Amino acid sequence: MTKELRKGWTTGTCATAAAKAAFVALHSGAFPDPVAIRLPRGEAPAFALARTELNGASATAGVVKDAGDDPDVTHGALILATVEHAPAGSGVAFRAGPGVGTVTLPGLPLPPGEPAINPGPRAQIIANIEDAAAALGVSADAVVTIAIPGGEALAEKTLNGRLGIKGGLSILGTTGVVLPYSCSAWVHSIHRGVDVARALGLDHLAGTTGKTSEALARNHLGLPDQALIDMGDMAGALLKYLRSHPVKRLTLVGGFAKLTKLAAGDMDLHSRASRVDVSLLAGLLGELGAGPETISAVCGAASAAQVLALAGTLPLGDLVCRRAREAALAVLAGGTEIQVIAIDRAGTVVGTST
Repeated sequence: MTKELRKGWTTGTCATAAAKAAFVALHSGAFPDPVAIRLPRGEAPAFALARTELNGASATAGVVKDAGDDPDVTHGALILATVEHAPAGSGVAFRAGPGVGTVTLPGLPLPPGEPAINPGPRAQIIANIEDAAAALGVSADAVVTIAIPGGEALAEKTLNGRLGIKGGLSILGTTGVVLPYSCSAWVHSIHRGVDVARALGLDHLAGTTGKTSEALARNHLGLPDQALIDMGDMAGALLKYLRSHPVKRLTLVGGFAKLTKLAAGDMDLHSRASRVDVSLLAGLLGELGAGPETISAVCGAASAAQVLALAGTLPLGDLVCRRAREAALAVLAGGTEIQVIAIDRAGTVVGTST
C-alpha cells in the first residue's frame, strides 16, 4: 500500500505564525503557544514556537518550517519574525532581516529595494495581525522584520541570485500549504526568471535541464545569466508561462533522454512522472531507414543512451529535437521561435532541430 505523502507549510505561513505570535506578545506580554493562524483558503493550523524573546520595544517569535514530504530546501529552517510598534495609522511595514533577500532587479512582483517577502505572504501576515489586533482591541500597526538564520547559505541552492534577489531567501506562498512534489518553489523561480528577463529587455531565452545543458547554452549561445532559465524537469511550467508571457526566441537545451520524453508530449521530464519510450525511438529510427535488426535491438534497449549508440550515423538526435520542437510549439501556440538542442552526458551536441 502506497503511503500518502504529507503536506507541509510555506515559508509565508511560518512567517505569518511567527509574526502573529510576536504581535500578540508585544501587546499582551505573553506569547500564544501554539499560535493559530488563518490561511487564505480557510484552514486554521496551529504552530508551536521554537523561539521567543520579549522586551519593551519589540517581540520576536520563531517557527521551524515543516515542508512535509516535499524536498524543499527550507525544510527545517527557523523562520523568525520580530514585531515593533509603529505610528498609529501607518499599517504594517516589512523589513528583511538576516537570511532574507532584497530585490535588486525589475520584473519581480516587488520593486527593487524591497525585502523579498512576496505579496501573498504579506497579505497573509497583515490579515492575521489585523485579526489579533481586533481581538486585543489595539491598532494593527507594526513593523515586521522576517529573518532566517543561515538563509544566505540556503539561498545559494536556489535561483535567487539570478533573479536579482540578494542576501538571502524569499518568503513565498500563495495558499500557505506545500503539496508534496508539486515543485511550487521551482515553478515560481521559472516564472520569475521569465519576468526578470522580459523586464530587462531580453528577447532570447534558453530553457535548460541541468548544469551541463546550461553551460552549453551560456558558452555557445552567448546569453547572459538572466536569459538562462533552469527549468529542470519542468518543461511544461516554462512553456505554459511563455504562452502568456512570450519572448521572441526560445532555445531548449537538454539531455537526449529528457528531450525524448518531450518529443513524446511529456511536460514533466522527471523519472517519477515519465519514462523514455523506446518504441517511439524505434519508430523514429524506422523513419530514418534503420534495418530490422537495429530496430529489434532498440526495442530491447535499457536506456536512451544505448538507443543513441545503436542509431550509429543515423540522425536520430536531430529527429528527436524536431519532434520535441513540435511538442513545444503546440503548447506555446505560436508567437515564439523555438530551437531544440540535445546533448549527451558529456555535454556533446547529439542533435538539433534546425
